[in-house]
Amino acid sequence: MFEIFAPISELLRAEPAFFITLSIVFGLLVGSFLNVVIHRLPIMMEREWHANCLELQGKDAPEQAKYNLVTPRSACPKCQHNITALENIPVVSYLFLKGKCRQCKAPISARYPIVEAVTGALIGAVAVKYGYSATTLFAWVFVFALVALTCIDFDTQLLPDDITLPLLWLGLFFNLNNGFVSLSSAVIGAMAGYLILWSIYWLFKLVTGKEGMGYGDFKLLAALGAWFGWQLLPAVILLSSVIGAVVGIGMIVFKNKDRQTAIPFGPFLALGGMAALFYGQSLAALYLVQ
Repeated sequence: MFEIFAPISELLRAEPAFFITLSIVFGLLVGSFLNVVIHRLPIMMEREWHANCLELQGKDAPEQAKYNLVTPRSACPKCQHNITALENIPVVSYLFLKGKCRQCKAPISARYPIVEAVTGALIGAVAVKYGYSATTLFAWVFVFALVALTCIDFDTQLLPDDITLPLLWLGLFFNLNNGFVSLSSAVIGAMAGYLILWSIYWLFKLVTGKEGMGYGDFKLLAALGAWFGWQLLPAVILLSSVIGAVVGIGMIVFKNKDRQTAIPFGPFLALGGMAALFYGQSLAALYLVQ
């Protein structure tokens, strides 16, 4: 069986441009699926929470139509027109339809093609940096998870355990054989990542009586520590904090938001994680003594 794939594997290894092109196309396709995850996973979580609350009250949850990442088919939220395969080609369909539903002409959010394009670009960049290797496959999963978490956190200020916890365990698994760092560094990174934000959370709450961030942020930084080790945590936290501060100040100045406006921190952690993925060694060299 593996002999069938050997020529394909050799071709991808011998032709980097071909491999990068296929990677971008693959990223676009997965980006289309990530749009489904971004939209549906929070709804699935809310339904599960509601059912659990009813169960605790000794009540039965009402019967609902099956709803998951596959069922029902994607449809226009306004006219319920089922999206066909030709209408679901990443980026191309959006441009062809001019950003409108074919049936009712309702506008389609530009975020859909943006998520697809960004995912495709990031997957292509991973292919350029790491080539045809097992590291690339793991890095692809890492990128997919961060793209989904970024958009979900922007929409709902939630970082689902269904993504953050598998991402953490996958990082530890990847580093079993010194993927990016040693296993010991990855384990310490996961522990330190969680405890750093956990400590900041409780210190802020004790001083102000308010919650400054959510537990999902702790788990996401723990996952980043599991992937890149404790050595890169200072760089990730610094980058995330600086970018978050700039965005926050920008919202106050240009969007007339006040200081009490909640800003999700997960997207900024994700940007720090992306920086670690592509520039980890350079970042570490800035402050680690070799």
